[in-house]
Amino acid sequence: MKKLAVLIAMCMAMPAVAGDIAAGKAKSATCAACHGANGISQIPMYPNLAGQKEQYLALQMKAFRDGERKNMVMAPMAKPLSDEDIANLSAYYASLDPAGK
Repeated sequence: MKKLAVLIAMCMAMPAVAGDIAAGKAKSATCAACHGANGISQIPMYPNLAGQKEQYLALQMKAFRDGERKNMVMAPMAKPLSDEDIANLSAYYASLDPAGK
């Protein structure tokens, strides 16, 4: 229960993410290999990103980048991303239709 309270407090304390959708789209070419060109993965083990909440996406990518969340595929992909890259990618994927249209 304490972990949930800490997570909620962190989310509330985070400023709103305000990334550039066009810049995120340009940066997303590498992501498309696993998460699909439209944010809908064709590979069952990789999640769909289209329509996810922008702040959630940013939090997860920062956690992968900073080693707080472990994954042997995502950690090296997120490592070189700047905060601006993450904000832009998050804005782009949040803007996509989760139905893939």
